[in-house]
Amino acid sequence: MSDPKRKTGRLSLLGLVKEVFNWYPSSYPAEERKLLFKLDLSILIFACLCFFVKFLDQTNISNAYASGLKEDFGLYGNELNYFNICYFVSYVLFQIPGLLLISRPKFRVTNVHQLYAIRFLVSMLEAPIFAGTHFILGSWYTGPELFKRAGTWFICNPLGNMFSGYLQAAAYTNLSGVGGMPGWRWLFIIDGIFTIPVALIGFFIFPGIPGSPKPFFMTDRDIVLAKERTDRAKIRQPGKMSLDVFKRTLKRWHIWVFVTCYACMIISTYPTSYMNLWLKAEGYSVTQINQLPTVTYAVTIVASWLGSTLAAIYPEWIIFTIACACCTFSSLCMIIWNIPTALKFVAWYAFGAFGCLSPILYSAVNLIVRDDAEERALILGAMMSLGYSFNVWVPLLAYPTAGPDGAPRWRKGWPISFVSFFLLWASFVASVFLWRREQMSEASVSPHESSDEETDTVVVDEALALKD
Repeated sequence: MSDPKRKTGRLSLLGLVKEVFNWYPSSYPAEERKLLFKLDLSILIFACLCFFVKFLDQTNISNAYASGLKEDFGLYGNELNYFNICYFVSYVLFQIPGLLLISRPKFRVTNVHQLYAIRFLVSMLEAPIFAGTHFILGSWYTGPELFKRAGTWFICNPLGNMFSGYLQAAAYTNLSGVGGMPGWRWLFIIDGIFTIPVALIGFFIFPGIPGSPKPFFMTDRDIVLAKERTDRAKIRQPGKMSLDVFKRTLKRWHIWVFVTCYACMIISTYPTSYMNLWLKAEGYSVTQINQLPTVTYAVTIVASWLGSTLAAIYPEWIIFTIACACCTFSSLCMIIWNIPTALKFVAWYAFGAFGCLSPILYSAVNLIVRDDAEERALILGAMMSLGYSFNVWVPLLAYPTAGPDGAPRWRKGWPISFVSFFLLWASFVASVFLWRREQMSEASVSPHESSDEETDTVVVDEALALKD
């Protein structure tokens, strides 16, 4: 899927380190390196900030729940699951069409029903962010560039989770009682303050796609060069939308395999972010409950950046396999459950290896379906909608908050997570195999294709990527 020149040679350790940090290859013309730098300053910076505040907002409910919200509102059933269901129902409904609705809920809630409504509205406004950003990354970047940028962008997922934990700990310690409010309420207020400037930055610097109106910081030559790059990589930009996109998409294997991949990813990783519930059950302090899980997010940051970068250098399926193996091991530990506390911590932290799975998967979609922008958009939206639809009902059955099979023991949930990690790996490997077969078929039909054109095209025959 990536540049053959990066895949075929064996690199020394020093060469590998250089390649990891080689974002602007010297083989690129100067104007192309300058364009990539502009894209990184606009797309990547805003996307990272946006993703950071998204997950800051998304995870604050869990941190607040473990830091006093549960006791203040008398939440001793499955209310935490219901909060998440309110979020994911809206997330699913507004994923594909995107959301333009602007709503301004009350600043302070006084009961659980208002909190349900706010969770629903927050997810409505966040719905297009994830898949939409991947689509835009795939519209500007090609080959190894895409994997590196996708992994760097995804870092802001665990950063948001991590920062939320530290922020909640600080709010609980320093702001409890200020203004007559408990510390967990201040977390929501501070998150809102972070979000406003990010929205303003995006309004001015986010460039959309190459066919969008030219942003102020780009020249006409930049746009021409960007389109030349995508033409070389055979990335087709969006055209006229028609119902035919549904027909041709459903006839191809892409949507079925990739939606299965993402559904398995959503199910398998659902419990991995609830280490705080285990710590709470074990009697750790509120500060420890908010800070100890941040180690998992630190592992996720390293895995997201390094794993995605290595996937731009080595075969993607190998990196994907290693990450899935780590998560499968952790799930097995949780199924056994009665293990030493130190091993339990290792298992929770090893879940962080999943950080590279999502950026590798979405980058693969962008590259494999590069020749049909409408199909690519539909698949990315369907992956999110159908994948997250499982979060509407699976947690109630497999990951209940309360009860004999409730958090964090999840006697039903952890085996489901174990199986889902295996199916995730199998589905991704299947996509690589199917793509390899397609590429071989195309090569046999067009055996006299110009070798110069193959060199210029950064998206390559998967057979080359699999030969190692």
